[in-house]
Amino acid sequence: MPVAGAVEVTPGLVDRGDPGGDLTTGRAAFIERAQTRGDLFIEQRYELYSEANQETWRRLYRALAGRWEQHANPRFLEGVARLGLDPDRIPRLSDINRFLQPLSGFRARAVSGYVPAYLFFDCLRRREFPTTITVRDGGRLDYLPEPDIFHDLAGHVPMHTDPAFADVLVRFGEAARTAAMRARNGDCRRVESALRGLARFFWFTIEFGLMRRPDGNGLCAYGSGLLSSAGEIGHSLESPDVQRVPFQLDWVVNQSFEIDSLQPLLFVVDGFDHLEREVMRLERWLGRGRLDNVAPGEPEVSREDLQSFLEPGA
Repeated sequence: MPVAGAVEVTPGLVDRGDPGGDLTTGRAAFIERAQTRGDLFIEQRYELYSEANQETWRRLYRALAGRWEQHANPRFLEGVARLGLDPDRIPRLSDINRFLQPLSGFRARAVSGYVPAYLFFDCLRRREFPTTITVRDGGRLDYLPEPDIFHDLAGHVPMHTDPAFADVLVRFGEAARTAAMRARNGDCRRVESALRGLARFFWFTIEFGLMRRPDGNGLCAYGSGLLSSAGEIGHSLESPDVQRVPFQLDWVVNQSFEIDSLQPLLFVVDGFDHLEREVMRLERWLGRGRLDNVAPGEPEVSREDLQSFLEPGA
């Protein structure tokens, strides 16, 4: 597992912001150096954002703002207002946390890239949200093969202002800890199965979850993958090609998914109380071994993710 630590800037390398700086996903020298050193938790070097990065944020915000008003869960809209998200500038994590922590105890914590599964879930348990600081390529606004700062801060974090939803994330972290404790016997097949079930649950709720509106009149989006994509959010609630079904835990943990296409199947919870009950039931299932033999298929479990669960349980 990478060693966490603050990133030090190497003298002589270009890290001075526009026009030399750039924090575009996949081509940020600052991030590459942090990954090379094994630094997972880093600082948000705000001066490195280029004007092109800022313009990408502006375009994404303009594309989503109207769709949020139409399709987002009311608590998400309240969270956007509470955080004071600026439609014209990429937020500073320090400003986000100044508003966020008093509301739910959560804080956004900058990372240099992919966080191994157990460490990610354990951060949630400790009320920390690993936050990507790079920005997607402005030429591919709606295709997101990996998280970026818009997905994380505009898609995820507004929901973290709500104490009930924040508690759901903490419960999810506890569920992952239960899975890791069961990994003590080193049975990789069962650990892999449980991890696949956890990933599917997270995907169909926190990332791509739909919810009944509080007034009972239709559905709304609360999943960050929907809320951070202008294409997904409308498709999820308007397209006749999407199958929207009531949440069923046994179906969810056995349902594969694909990350590079519009979602054809989504699950609907009745409300945040319902979501919390399902997370608690997931944790009980993990403890009883009911995720030891979920259906094969996507997502594939990487060696790094598998090892992250085996190490804490050892």
